[in-house]
This record gives sequence, C-alpha cells and structure tokens, in this order.
Amino acid sequence: MSVWSIVVAGGSGSRFGGDVPKQFLELAGRRVVDWSVGAAAAVSEGVVLVVPADEVAGTHVVGADVVVAGGSTRSGSVRAGLAEVPGDADIVIVHDAARPAAGVGLFEAVVEAVLAGAAGAIPGVPVADTIKMVDEDGVVYETLPRDELVAVQTPQAFRADVLRQVHRGDPEATDDAALVELAGGLVMVVPGEPGNTKLTLPEDLPRLARALGAQGRE
Repeated sequence: MSVWSIVVAGGSGSRFGGDVPKQFLELAGRRVVDWSVGAAAAVSEGVVLVVPADEVAGTHVVGADVVVAGGSTRSGSVRAGLAEVPGDADIVIVHDAARPAAGVGLFEAVVEAVLAGAAGAIPGVPVADTIKMVDEDGVVYETLPRDELVAVQTPQAFRADVLRQVHRGDPEATDDAALVELAGGLVMVVPGEPGNTKLTLPEDLPRLARALGAQGRE
C-alpha cells in the first residue's frame, strides 16, 4: 500500500500581507511549510510540495521529494501536484501548508478511514456557532441544524484513482472532498483537531505557536 502526499503551498497569501508569503514564515522554530511537510512525510512514501512558480528554484524543504509550481487556483495547484504522484500510488493525501499544526495522528486517521473502505476521509470539528442561511438582501431564510454540521480541515485522504478521476476536466472546488461528493463517492469524517486552525491573518500566529508547543510537550 503506497501513500503519497500533496502539500499545497501555492497561494500568494494576499490577505495575510507582508513581504514573505505566509507559508515561508518562521513559526515556533521552523517555517510554516516545514511543519506541514514534516507531518505529511511521517506517513507517506513521498511528498509533493506545490509552491508559487517564482519560489520553485529557491525552495528546499526536508521531506519534500518533488517541488512543483502551483496553478492559478487551489484546485489547479492540487492537479499540478497530482501529476507528480506515481501512477502506482494507492492513497493520496492533500494538505494545506497553511495548517502547520495538524498532527501526524490526524494524517494516520484519514488514511485508516480510506483503508477501511471510504473513497475519501476528512477531519471535522463540531460547529460551535449557530449557522444561518441568508439571501442577497441579508434576510435569513434558514437556520441549519448545528448538530449536523462540522468545520472541515486538512489533511484529506483519498483513493488515488478516485482523486485522479474527479480532477479530470479541471473542475474547481473549495476542497477535494467536494469533488468526490459530487461524483457520488463516500466521504467519511474523522475527528479533527481544535488546534489545527488555518494561518490566514497575522493574529493567527500566536495561536498556532501555542498549538505546536502543545504538540511538542505530548
């Protein structure tokens, strides 16, 4: 059974600001991307790292077997990484580099769910807030049942053949699980990690540093 990972670090991080893309910032003694690749490498036969085109030549990350340029969208970047995954891979993990606090155990959990028969497996955490649907005028038309909702994270694992199939035709989606769902594939949710938050804004850095520090004490 061959597992490969794609770590997506191809975004510009425009919302974050600053001169250095957020995935290359120092965080708790390592760069953000180093944390993400390190966790992926612990459960993978190989790791493909997807970075902005102008970063390919100068990017070296321990644990990354291949470094490639990303596309103009997240889905395009996943496809760029997928093209480098060997054809005999059985399972492909897709992880956002901007989630550096994802523990190795979370990678193992999504892989185990796919091995148990799912087409895809994703981490999810319960939603604490009430979620309402509103129209373009700001009028509420539905309140969603909170006990049926989860906030989804990465890493996400998929049968390799399924992931390749759903990416044919260059579709776009906010995550790869959505493409598998649309194709009728069974996607299972495993318990996510509350500390596995996404680095989006500068104020996220202290919270992620605390989460990574907690991992180091375990």
